Amino acid sequence: MKVKVISRSADEFTRERSQDLQRVYHNYDPNLRPQEKAVEYVRALNAAKLEKIFARPFVGAMDGHIDAVSCMAKNPNYLKGLFSGSMDGDIRLWDIASRRTVCQYPGHKGAVRGLTVSTDGQVLVSCGVDSTVRLWNVPVATLTNSDDSADNSVEPLATYVWKNAFWAVDHQWDGDLFATAGGQVDIWNPNRSQPVNSFQWGTDTVISVKFNPGEPNVLATSASDRSIVLYDLRMSSPARKVIMRTRTNAISWNPMEPMNFTAIDRLLSVAMQANEDCNCYSYDARKLEEAKCVHMGHESAVMDIDYSPTGREFVTGSYDRTIRIFQYNGGRSREIYHTKRMQRVFCVKFTCDASYVISGSDDTNLRLWKAKASEQLGVLHPRERRKHEYHEAVKNRYKHLPEIKRIVRHRHLPRPIYKAAALRRTMIDAEKRKAERRKAHSAPGSIVTVPVRKRRIIKEVE
Repeated sequence: MKVKVISRSADEFTRERSQDLQRVYHNYDPNLRPQEKAVEYVRALNAAKLEKIFARPFVGAMDGHIDAVSCMAKNPNYLKGLFSGSMDGDIRLWDIASRRTVCQYPGHKGAVRGLTVSTDGQVLVSCGVDSTVRLWNVPVATLTNSDDSADNSVEPLATYVWKNAFWAVDHQWDGDLFATAGGQVDIWNPNRSQPVNSFQWGTDTVISVKFNPGEPNVLATSASDRSIVLYDLRMSSPARKVIMRTRTNAISWNPMEPMNFTAIDRLLSVAMQANEDCNCYSYDARKLEEAKCVHMGHESAVMDIDYSPTGREFVTGSYDRTIRIFQYNGGRSREIYHTKRMQRVFCVKFTCDASYVISGSDDTNLRLWKAKASEQLGVLHPRERRKHEYHEAVKNRYKHLPEIKRIVRHRHLPRPIYKAAALRRTMIDAEKRKAERRKAHSAPGSIVTVPVRKRRIIKEVE
């Protein structure tokens, strides 16, 4: 005789914690649940509201500098390590977890304008307006034990004096060379006291330099003559030069290679001078005559930009005292971070795990922010993780509806920035009306409307 026994696994009804409710299983047959869409919409609406309620992006401040923080650098081999340089010549190594100074690097006699770390994380390169390039050893013992090392100071491994002030420095990916920007672009070998190669196209000061993460021999620079120049170390002359309408303050390569592109054809995101523009532009390195995307939102000059290690978003810092996080293909910012005491932001960085954002500003402080404002810190139980995933899913499903779209797009801004944004919108609308009237009262075909993606590019110099 056969006996049918109903059995079930203990994992299906065992509670993870004693405070949890007993699991109840529902029949999801649509015939039995006529109000399923309405219930999901209410859940999506509540999830959008709760995300705004629990948005607490600010984690803490790191103070210690006595002047404005001018530059920062990440240690690729140590997740918690961060280097910062200030306008008074002080360089510090910070432990992000404890938010304390681990080590100091004294020596520069003026503002530190550039910091970079070698790919192996053992050598720190700094440069400044005192016309010197200094190489420092990154102490491994200090990184692993930072409890009693607040007063540690390190002597430079080497000091190279050159004929002009430096404004930026960047290290080659998976290589020994590093590049400095100043009166010209100089390529250095750490074992030699003079540059191994120099590039110059024009007479204006080069203010930023970045190596391509996929093709180590390619680098991009921006200069005070409003130009963006691409260099190849395998060639004796610069490769391409584009003249913009406004000056480019910073350049950042997307670390993830786009599909069907070679290593050199990565997206290049440029932070523009914002006296006239206030925008960021993403370019394809092989098609510089047109921007792939225009990122709008800042109300003053954009000073620095840094991509997330995932390549899906980047962070910008501006003179308008805000930090904004953009999607790599989004025209508007996903998050806007600000505090009452934070002044003009000079430098921003994503951490190596893309979980946090660090900013350095004119008020001598470094600030640590969450990359996702409402993200819950700490260890999540599987039940909590599934809850967050469900909330994200229902929000994405109903994000096109007006009420949810209004809540998700809402950004809280300080009153001065809100007024500046309203004034800027008024100016842009006035310019649009002026252009439409000029075109309406001109001969047909005499005025050609230039797309926004091409408007900021003047010409390409061969």
